[in-house]
Amino acid sequence: MDPLFWPSETNSFRRFTPESLAAIEERIANKKKEQVKVKGKNKDQGVEEHKLTPQLDLKICKKLPSLYGDIPADLVGEPLEDFDPYYSDHKTFMVINKRRTIFRFSATPALFIFGPFNPVRKTAIKILVHS
Repeated sequence: MDPLFWPSETNSFRRFTPESLAAIEERIANKKKEQVKVKGKNKDQGVEEHKLTPQLDLKICKKLPSLYGDIPADLVGEPLEDFDPYYSDHKTFMVINKRRTIFRFSATPALFIFGPFNPVRKTAIKILVHS
């Protein structure tokens, strides 16, 4: 791998933490405030909104492109912050297995009781993504 063309840093892989979830919730709240402002100002005018779409190379069940570098061994099967900009204001996180397959999960409570940081849910996710 040529270091000039490929990112050698692994800082794109960050664990999904309660702080990450709080940041996502803050972005969602800010987006809603902006929408209310724009809607109030431009009721009569047609406002063109820039909508993001999910990146095709970061779809669910696809292999992580080599552009992102090697995933550290301690982060395999662990919840990670999503680095697709489309999901920056969605309550989701991604998990990558040993074969570099991408899985996405909702950060909302499963069955209304198991939050994203619950040990039971973390174990279930590890079992699910195990290759």
